[in-house]
Amino acid sequence: MKKSTQRRPTMTDIAKATGVSQSTVSLILNGAVGAKFSEGTRRNVLKAAQELGYQLPTRTTAPVAPGERNLIVYVADEISTSPHPVVNVDGARDAAWNNGCLLAVYSTHGNADIEQRVLHDALANPNVLGVIYATVYTRKVAVPAPLLKVPTVLLNCYSTDAVLSSVVPAEVTGGYTATEHLIAAGHRRIGFINGETWQDAAKDRLKGYRQALATADLPFDESLVRDGDWSSGKGYELTLSLMRVPNPPTAIFCGNDLTAIGAIEAVKQLGLRVPEDVSVIGYDDQEIARHTHPPLTTVVLPNYELGRWAVETLLQEEENRGAGAPFKRRTIKLDGPLIERGSVAPPRAGEPAPPARSAGDTLINILNE
Repeated sequence: MKKSTQRRPTMTDIAKATGVSQSTVSLILNGAVGAKFSEGTRRNVLKAAQELGYQLPTRTTAPVAPGERNLIVYVADEISTSPHPVVNVDGARDAAWNNGCLLAVYSTHGNADIEQRVLHDALANPNVLGVIYATVYTRKVAVPAPLLKVPTVLLNCYSTDAVLSSVVPAEVTGGYTATEHLIAAGHRRIGFINGETWQDAAKDRLKGYRQALATADLPFDESLVRDGDWSSGKGYELTLSLMRVPNPPTAIFCGNDLTAIGAIEAVKQLGLRVPEDVSVIGYDDQEIARHTHPPLTTVVLPNYELGRWAVETLLQEEENRGAGAPFKRRTIKLDGPLIERGSVAPPRAGEPAPPARSAGDTLINILNE
C-alpha cells in the first residue's frame, strides 16, 4: 500500500522523536510566554528540531498596511468536546502567524443559527483574507453559501462536489499502519475494536485493517471485530468478549487510545500480561498514551499538521489567485507516524493467547470518553 510522504520535517516528527505532544512542541518552538516545561523537555525538543532540520518559517515583521487583508477566520462546529480540535487550532494559528496573519476562532456548537450569524458578522470585516471551516468529526458537509464567495479551505471535512480544497487525515493508511505493525511483530490473530461505525474514521480504519490483512494473505475473521463507541469502558467490555472466542487473538488493534486503555485493563483483569500475552495498539496518540502501563504503542492523528496545512493551502491558493496562476481544488490526506512504546511484542512461540481466567461480571471503574 502506497503511503503519502512529507519531505520536510514537521512538528509531528519532533513530537515522535521526543515523546511529547504536538502542542508541547509548538509552545516550546514558538517561545510561548507562561508555558511551563521542564528544562529537560525544552532541551530535548530544541535538540530534536535541530537534528531533524526543522525551522519555523520566517515571520513577517513589516507593519500591516491599511486595508491589507491579514485575518483568517476559523469556524469550527466544536472545540471543547474533544482534545483533537484544540491541536488543529494550534497548527492553524502558528501557520497564520508565521505568514504575517492573525487567526480568529469561532465555535458554533453545530448550531446553524450561530454559524449563520458568525459567518455574516465575521466576513463583513474588510481585513478577512479567507476562512478555515472545520469539523470535529471527519465528515461530508454542505458548504454554507457565504463560503463560496470568499477563499475557503475545509479542515477535517469535505464536500461531494469538491468545490473547495480540503485537508483530512489519511485514516485508511492509519488503520493499515497499525495492523501492519502487529503483523510485522508476528501476529496472525489480530482483533479489532472499532469506534462508532457511522463515522468516517471508524469506516476507514476498518478498511485499513482489512487491507493490511489482505496484503499479508491473512483471512479476515469477522468474529475478531467488535464495534465500540471510542470509550475505555467499551474497550474493556469488548476485549473480554474477544478473549472468550475459541481461538482468541494474540493482539488487539483499538480504534483509539481510550479504547486501548480499556483493553489493557481487561487483559490484566483476565490474569494476562501486555504485551507478553496480548499486544495492544491504539490510535490518536493522546497525552495519556505515554502514561499507561505499559506505555501505549499508537498511531498519531496528525491534528497539528492538519491545521497547519489548511492555512498554508489557503494562503497558497490566494497567492496563486492573486498572480493569475491556475490552480485546482484538491483533497490533501495526511498520515501520521506510528509511535512504538511498550504495548506490542511478538506472540509467544507461535502459540495462541493463553487461556484467560473468567472475569465473571466484575466491572472496574474506567473513565469513559
